[in-house]
Amino acid sequence: MNLEDVFCSKTRMKILKLLWKFGQLNTSDLAHRLGSSHLATLRHLTLLKEEGIVTQRMSGRTRFFRFAHTMKAKATIKLLEVWN
Repeated sequence: MNLEDVFCSKTRMKILKLLWKFGQLNTSDLAHRLGSSHLATLRHLTLLKEEGIVTQRMSGRTRFFRFAHTMKAKATIKLLEVWN
């Protein structure tokens, strides 16, 4: 997937801002803060995970997401830092 496809979604950008602000959130917390459904939020998170920007940790049935330790994730964090 190319850069435009990853960053063209307002929802994905909001997810990235929330993870940057809070460090780690579960799918339900993200969906609630976005005013979005659990499934729609999970689809965006899955795309970000496949691109190596976020990583997932399971605790029971709960999925927690945070930024990965990859070049793409570090570049995304830097962009958010500069932009905010």
